[in-house]
Amino acid sequence: MIRLATMSSVCPDWTLDETIAAMKKYGYAGYEPRPEWGHKGGVELTLTSDQRKAVRKRFADEGLAICCIATGVRIAGDDEAERRQHAETLRKYIDLAGDIGAGRVRIFGGAFGGGELRGIVRRAADTVRPVLDAARERGVTVCLESHDAWCRSNMVAAVVDAVDHPAFAALWDLMHTQRFLESPAESFGKLGTRVKHLHVHDGRYTPDGLKMETVLLGEGEIDHAEPLRLLQQAGADLYASVEVIHKVGDRGKADPVLKNYAEGLKRLLNA
Repeated sequence: MIRLATMSSVCPDWTLDETIAAMKKYGYAGYEPRPEWGHKGGVELTLTSDQRKAVRKRFADEGLAICCIATGVRIAGDDEAERRQHAETLRKYIDLAGDIGAGRVRIFGGAFGGGELRGIVRRAADTVRPVLDAARERGVTVCLESHDAWCRSNMVAAVVDAVDHPAFAALWDLMHTQRFLESPAESFGKLGTRVKHLHVHDGRYTPDGLKMETVLLGEGEIDHAEPLRLLQQAGADLYASVEVIHKVGDRGKADPVLKNYAEGLKRLLNA
């Protein structure tokens, strides 16, 4: 089953109460906080034990889930000390996820750094592997996103296969793989059952073709229908999380986006 979720990036100025109200209004089942960006929802590593319990209870009482924590952790750089630091940060986010009941933690590959691709994949796998037993114990799956230097699905799949751990999977960002000229069928063929979380956002190229701007669902060039169909056909059990990034202060932009994506995604999922 594919359920709808929203990232806090859609509504960075909203409190958790405001976000929950909108989620219930439009039919979202999951919430994905993006820490470290000053979002008013306040899900951060700095939460105390009591605050973490309160956040978990708040969502449970509403019948909603915190489906993922979208961290900025990066695992593939060629600076060993920096990779160790990111792995330690990831360990802290795994604990936060376990405490608040989030089943997923998003990470990035980040810059490739030096070396051949095979070695870069091994380096990324070696960085993340030591924290995964702890993730499994907390009921958390770490998901590597098709993003930045890792937009191509074969690279993400290569790391997931190299890690070979039940607490490590892929996050398929539908825009980024298509920006890199992959068809949904090609991406799904590479990622398949490795996918445990989705990011959805439509986009349209600027007239010069050099930049893609996020737009309302249905107004852009990103195919959402085929990826969702393929995943549903395969029996995927995950959240499709809306990733439209608004700056702090863009309060009025959140509600129209949540309404548009909820309506559009429901139509696609029920087609």
